[in-house]
Amino acid sequence: MTASPTPPSPSRPPAAPMPLSRKLLVALPVLVFAGLVAVFVSQLKPKDPNAVPSALLGKPAPEFSLPGYDAEHPGLATADLRQGTVTVVNIFASWCAPCVAELPQLQRLAEDHGVVVHAIAWKDKPDDMAAVFARAGNPFRRIGMDNEGRTVIDWGIAGVPETFIVDGRGTIIHRHIGDIRPEQVARIAEIVRTGKP
Repeated sequence: MTASPTPPSPSRPPAAPMPLSRKLLVALPVLVFAGLVAVFVSQLKPKDPNAVPSALLGKPAPEFSLPGYDAEHPGLATADLRQGTVTVVNIFASWCAPCVAELPQLQRLAEDHGVVVHAIAWKDKPDDMAAVFARAGNPFRRIGMDNEGRTVIDWGIAGVPETFIVDGRGTIIHRHIGDIRPEQVARIAEIVRTGKP
């Protein structure tokens, strides 16, 4: 007995091409997802964590007048920041380890780049400061003693150390939060040299 041949399967007509509007509808969620990923990744780009916006940027330094650390280092006042020279104002404390760690970088700014570096000493003691400076050096031309901590509040600091660059008219042009690292010295010196962040 011979097997009967299988009947041929009915042929399907070729599928109609998907209309363009339907293709776009299918692709839309993929495109939205890709856009969200791109936005997320762009926010992950490393930013300078030390350059922080401040309400004081582009504005005059706060009015203050602080007594000196000792006879060799006179106090610091707003008028000292309006002498026509771009200066660095460092918020410092001898009890602050990062403040002490950045002293060599501040010394490099002063000695190697000719930068005028002043300090506002936050709730510090002259004897403690003298001990730190004996070990690590003193890069500051003037040191204002903020014994009550009111002046640093006027500067809007988040903690110590913080460094501000002030143009020769007394306007704050740059704010650096945290200690200045060796690799950041050239950048700070460039801002001081050009007067532009």
